[in-house]
Amino acid sequence: MKDKEKESDQTSSGLPEMPNLPPMPLSANMSNEASTAIDYPEGHRAGFVNIVGSPNVGKSTLMNKLVGENISIINKKAQTTRHRIMGIVNQPDWQIVYSDTPGVLDPAYKLQEGMMKFVKTALQDADVLILVTDVYEYGIAHEATFEKIAKMEIPVFILINKVDLEGQDVAMERAEYWKKRMPNAHVAPISALHNFNVDTLLESIVEKLPLAPPFFPKDELTDKPLRFFVSEIVREKILTHYKQEIPYSCEVVVEEFIDEPTIFKIRAEIRVARESQKYIVVGAGGRMIKRVGTDSRKELESFLGKKVFLDLYVRVDKDWRNDEGKLKRFGYFD
Repeated sequence: MKDKEKESDQTSSGLPEMPNLPPMPLSANMSNEASTAIDYPEGHRAGFVNIVGSPNVGKSTLMNKLVGENISIINKKAQTTRHRIMGIVNQPDWQIVYSDTPGVLDPAYKLQEGMMKFVKTALQDADVLILVTDVYEYGIAHEATFEKIAKMEIPVFILINKVDLEGQDVAMERAEYWKKRMPNAHVAPISALHNFNVDTLLESIVEKLPLAPPFFPKDELTDKPLRFFVSEIVREKILTHYKQEIPYSCEVVVEEFIDEPTIFKIRAEIRVARESQKYIVVGAGGRMIKRVGTDSRKELESFLGKKVFLDLYVRVDKDWRNDEGKLKRFGYFD
């Protein structure tokens, strides 16, 4: 359905007082054998810095802060991130390829199996690994993943996020807990939302990158095409406006993406698993889908830098979450 103009309000809150925690120390005491740089200026560093952790601990917020752009969509609902999303940060002497990954879990259906494959790959190709937890978490949601991380021989950072929500005593107790569980890891408190300790984290990561030429051209920001971000922006609005199972039963597929001189013309389908879900997504008189379309178009125009004509359709695609063929088309399996 063609969306209509609709104003939306945004609110902001002040920065809360952070606990009186020590700054993150530089990781000079961590070992990391550097490889030899080839065909690039002497001393150049590059590597894959992959972010893993339980659902809803703030991985995507941290990723966006580190990259300096909103690469990953953010929502309070768990399992917001479904794909492995790379964000590339460049300086003359180094390149960091960050990866945001889905929250670790025990898969209940094929879609979640595909999501966990992204996590598995991120563990395999990481030069530096960031395990994000928070002040409320003991262990992580998938213990087998932690056991793999504990055996890794690369630099590992365990970052205790959301320290702005609790006092100093809780944050320090969490830090001691993780130091005992993984003595060789670098453990530090952060607030990704408020950028607490994130700048020092960057310095520590650069120190641990291997000597290597860049993996991507220096002007690239991500490995994903524009179509991917269109579908993610629409999906984020679905996460925002619908409750219960609806956001987890939807997939957004961009069927048409036309770049004209003054406008992008985009046609996207919202796939749902059941007819009853289609009625909920559309809403009475089409009001809900119009709201999703309006909010999506506004954000897309800001993201793409020009006018957007957005057509959204809802289609029933039964059991798409367990159909490996369809999941391959949607990018969850090779």
